[in-house]
Amino acid sequence: MHLRWLNRYAGAVLAIQRDLRAAADPVKAAFFPKFFKAGKGEYAEGDQFLGLSVPQVRSIMKQYANLPLDDIHALLQSKWHEERLAGFLLLVLQYERGNDSDRVSVVRFYTEHLDYANNWDLVDASAYKILGRHLLGTKDPAILDRLAASGHLWRERTAVVATYAFIREGDFSHTFRLAEGFLCHPHDLMHKATGWMLREVGKRNKTALCAFLDKNAVCMPRTMLRYAIERFPESLRQHYLLAK
Repeated sequence: MHLRWLNRYAGAVLAIQRDLRAAADPVKAAFFPKFFKAGKGEYAEGDQFLGLSVPQVRSIMKQYANLPLDDIHALLQSKWHEERLAGFLLLVLQYERGNDSDRVSVVRFYTEHLDYANNWDLVDASAYKILGRHLLGTKDPAILDRLAASGHLWRERTAVVATYAFIREGDFSHTFRLAEGFLCHPHDLMHKATGWMLREVGKRNKTALCAFLDKNAVCMPRTMLRYAIERFPESLRQHYLLAK
């Protein structure tokens, strides 16, 4: 029995690895370490790339949507960035297609494996589609505050990006609460993610965003502010930029 399980396990993962490598682009593989900051001393130091885009990986993973979580665990442990991405995209698929019990299992697995979401694209492709949507149903966003207070860059980013699910439903309170906590964050990746979420609020309710900015723009990191006001008319953009 154990041997049959190992054969099935290895076969599924090997098939995915084969398909990813068949679509790999060596030009992208050479460029991605610069784009994703995988050089010495950078936030993704040592990460390795096959050279596939998110849409490419998502397309390939559709045929493996029912892959067991044990197999997904193997992908998340991979040294290859796109294989970890494949694992997170499979979790998104399984959350979207699953029943209530399946979704609880996916969310539990996702939160237990957040350490493998160790770059911004892995977080952004999964956080609001799994954790955010789940919290919409539970009405208990306490995990967002725990992740935001973790002191861990990718968990912090997971928290704020997960609020996109609430934004899409017209609830901006969690985004504003976390954004206030990240006003003094030292990393530009958090400035960008938080500014992005604020911009999404503004696309739906400019008045609400302006009220937040009137209170906080003066102490916001410039990158966060620029992201937040990107879609404002130029005169309004200058109003907030000059407040810095």
